[in-house]
Amino acid sequence: MGTDIHGFIECRHGYSADGDPAPFWQPAIELDHLYDYRDYAAFGSLFGVRNHPGGLEPLALARGLPEDVSETVSRAHLGHGTTWITWAELAAADWEEATPEPDTYLHRYRRSAPGDAWVFEERAFPVDRLAELSGQAPPPDGRGWPAGTEWEDGDVLLRIEPLTRRQTVHAATWDPVLTAMRVLAGRHGDTCVRLVVWFD
Repeated sequence: MGTDIHGFIECRHGYSADGDPAPFWQPAIELDHLYDYRDYAAFGSLFGVRNHPGGLEPLALARGLPEDVSETVSRAHLGHGTTWITWAELAAADWEEATPEPDTYLHRYRRSAPGDAWVFEERAFPVDRLAELSGQAPPPDGRGWPAGTEWEDGDVLLRIEPLTRRQTVHAATWDPVLTAMRVLAGRHGDTCVRLVVWFD
């Protein structure tokens, strides 16, 4: 059974209904409008849910609902693994932090023309499929291919290497979320924008 993510981006600003001038949290946008995928490496790297990449500590593990969560988010909340993270924390994260061991998946890179830089595309296949895909025999010592092993086929490159946090939070799927938070933080401040999530 799969695991889905739900939640809201919240902002802290404005006035409360009773006129209190102290800033309070309001829902900005529901996560489903920006992100509708099952990316377990990202769930693990960010929130410690599902596939936690070894050596990458989750950025926001099991914090529960914020004490000052907006009423809208409190009513909508239904699930497990509830946690939250501010834009300030995401902006300060070390996105090049890598696992100490090579990833168990081959990393697929593409380039648009010969001589262009290779661009990471996805975690494509389990490492043990490299022999099948490339026709190369695995090392005879039974320990598998070392980090740095590559196989190039036209505009595709498969590589065995450690997994970085940036590679777990894939741009193709997470950019809408991160862009929305970045824009809101530009208006309200880095600590005044947060993502509240839960899973089912």
